[in-house]
Amino acid sequence: MLEIGYELDGHPRGAPIVLLHGFPDDVRAFDRVVPPLVAAGHRAYVPYLRGYGPTRFLDAATPRLAQQAAIGQDLLDFMAALELPRVALAGYDWGGRAAC
Repeated sequence: MLEIGYELDGHPRGAPIVLLHGFPDDVRAFDRVVPPLVAAGHRAYVPYLRGYGPTRFLDAATPRLAQQAAIGQDLLDFMAALELPRVALAGYDWGGRAAC
Protein backbone atom coordinates (compact mmCIF):
# COMPACT_ATOMS: atom_id res chain seq x y z
CA MET A 1 0.00 0.00 0.00
CA LEU A 2 1.21 3.49 -0.88
CA GLU A 3 0.70 7.01 0.30
CA ILE A 4 0.66 8.74 -3.06
CA GLY A 5 1.86 12.32 -3.27
CA TYR A 6 0.39 14.38 -6.07
CA GLU A 7 -0.05 17.87 -7.43
CA LEU A 8 -3.45 19.29 -8.26
CA ASP A 9 -4.52 22.24 -10.39
CA GLY A 10 -7.75 23.47 -11.88
CA HIS A 11 -11.31 24.21 -10.85
CA PRO A 12 -12.82 21.66 -8.41
CA ARG A 13 -15.62 21.02 -10.92
CA GLY A 14 -13.28 20.70 -13.89
CA ALA A 15 -13.18 17.49 -15.90
CA PRO A 16 -10.59 15.30 -14.12
CA ILE A 17 -7.48 14.22 -15.96
CA VAL A 18 -4.67 12.17 -14.43
CA LEU A 19 -1.21 12.72 -15.90
CA LEU A 20 1.27 9.90 -15.32
CA HIS A 21 5.00 10.50 -15.69
CA GLY A 22 7.62 8.09 -16.90
CA PHE A 23 11.06 6.94 -15.81
CA PRO A 24 13.28 8.65 -14.74
CA ASP A 25 11.12 11.79 -14.71
CA ASP A 26 8.63 13.03 -12.15
CA VAL A 27 5.64 15.39 -12.10
CA ARG A 28 7.77 18.27 -13.41
CA ALA A 29 7.51 16.65 -16.84
CA PHE A 30 3.97 18.07 -17.05
CA ASP A 31 4.72 21.65 -15.98
CA ARG A 32 4.01 23.01 -19.47
CA VAL A 33 1.08 20.66 -20.09
CA VAL A 34 -1.05 21.45 -17.03
CA PRO A 35 -1.76 25.17 -17.71
CA PRO A 36 -3.41 24.60 -21.13
CA LEU A 37 -5.41 21.68 -19.73
CA VAL A 38 -6.64 23.81 -16.83
CA ALA A 39 -7.47 26.64 -19.25
CA ALA A 40 -9.54 24.12 -21.25
CA GLY A 41 -11.59 23.24 -18.16
CA HIS A 42 -9.75 20.23 -16.72
CA ARG A 43 -8.77 19.53 -13.15
CA ALA A 44 -5.29 18.05 -13.44
CA TYR A 45 -4.10 15.38 -11.01
CA VAL A 46 -0.39 14.63 -11.35
CA PRO A 47 0.70 11.83 -8.99
CA TYR A 48 4.27 10.88 -8.21
CA LEU A 49 4.61 7.25 -9.25
CA ARG A 50 6.04 4.76 -6.77
CA GLY A 51 9.63 5.55 -5.89
CA TYR A 52 9.31 9.28 -6.68
CA GLY A 53 8.85 12.46 -4.65
CA PRO A 54 6.67 12.22 -1.56
CA THR A 55 5.02 8.92 -2.59
CA ARG A 56 6.01 6.28 -0.08
CA PHE A 57 5.31 2.71 0.88
CA LEU A 58 3.31 2.37 4.10
CA ASP A 59 4.64 -1.09 4.90
CA ALA A 60 8.30 -2.09 4.64
CA ALA A 61 7.18 -5.57 3.50
CA THR A 62 5.41 -4.25 0.37
CA PRO A 63 7.22 -5.49 -2.75
CA ARG A 64 9.02 -2.74 -4.66
CA LEU A 65 7.77 -3.54 -8.15
CA ALA A 66 7.56 -1.34 -11.22
CA GLN A 67 5.55 -3.83 -13.23
CA GLN A 68 2.65 -2.56 -15.32
CA ALA A 69 0.14 -4.32 -13.07
CA ALA A 70 1.59 -2.78 -9.89
CA ILE A 71 1.60 0.77 -11.26
CA GLY A 72 -1.85 0.21 -12.77
CA GLN A 73 -3.15 -0.88 -9.35
CA ASP A 74 -1.56 2.21 -7.80
CA LEU A 75 -3.53 4.30 -10.30
CA LEU A 76 -6.79 2.52 -9.44
CA ASP A 77 -6.11 2.97 -5.71
CA PHE A 78 -5.32 6.66 -6.27
CA MET A 79 -8.57 7.19 -8.16
CA ALA A 80 -10.58 5.31 -5.52
CA ALA A 81 -9.02 7.27 -2.65
CA LEU A 82 -9.93 10.55 -4.35
CA GLU A 83 -13.37 9.25 -5.38
CA LEU A 84 -12.69 9.75 -9.07
CA PRO A 85 -14.84 7.15 -10.84
CA ARG A 86 -14.11 8.48 -14.35
CA VAL A 87 -11.06 10.36 -15.54
CA ALA A 88 -9.15 11.04 -18.71
CA LEU A 89 -5.68 9.50 -18.60
CA ALA A 90 -2.46 10.62 -20.22
CA GLY A 91 1.00 9.27 -19.65
CA TYR A 92 4.24 8.11 -21.19
CA ASP A 93 6.78 5.40 -20.49
CA TRP A 94 5.88 3.86 -17.08
CA GLY A 95 2.92 6.21 -16.78
CA GLY A 96 1.70 5.22 -20.22
CA ARG A 97 1.86 1.57 -19.24
CA ALA A 98 -0.21 2.30 -16.13
CA ALA A 99 -2.77 4.22 -18.18
CA CYS A 100 -3.20 1.19 -20.45
